[in-house]
Amino acid sequence: MRAMMTKKYNVIYADPPWNQKAGSTLGGYVKEHGKQVFSHLGNKSRDLDYPTLTIEQIKDLNVSEIAADDAHLYMWVTNQYLPYAFEIIESWGFKYSTTLVWAKRSFGGGLGGTFKINTEFLLFARRGSLKAKLTHFSTWFQVKRNYENGAPKHSKKPYFFHQLIEQTSPGEKVELFAREQRGSWDVWGNEVKTKVEL
Repeated sequence: MRAMMTKKYNVIYADPPWNQKAGSTLGGYVKEHGKQVFSHLGNKSRDLDYPTLTIEQIKDLNVSEIAADDAHLYMWVTNQYLPYAFEIIESWGFKYSTTLVWAKRSFGGGLGGTFKINTEFLLFARRGSLKAKLTHFSTWFQVKRNYENGAPKHSKKPYFFHQLIEQTSPGEKVELFAREQRGSWDVWGNEVKTKVEL
């Protein structure tokens, strides 16, 4: 499908629904070794509660057609899909620049094997020569997870990163795979009303 609109975006923020599992189901809080942690209602990973896309389906989105000639891309990726994310960035018409790290407080269990995973990556890429509004002196951000009904909400990213992007990158903004409307940003995804077509 081709994008049907002419509006171009200087800032594209994407949190693709990678085809992977979620962590084990969480119960309530318990104390372990003097610390309050979530109990797990089993050790098995569970299916995600939203539809996912393959790498090829993500690549095939016509992001390059809605991107301005001078634009910034911010794309979330997990450890498992990090090698493929660079291919997607290129297929969308951008050049990789920097990896930003979201360090989440570990609460026991979770995904991973030898190393339990408590980080996610926000890849920053460029197209053309959009000048940033300011310089940051770190790529490491320790930010609290979003909680829903007393437990961390899977995959939901903190608003901190929206604010970081607003402070950094000027121009028209769109969030792909959005879960809700935010300010003056345009949004696209199966959970929001949108005028953007990919």
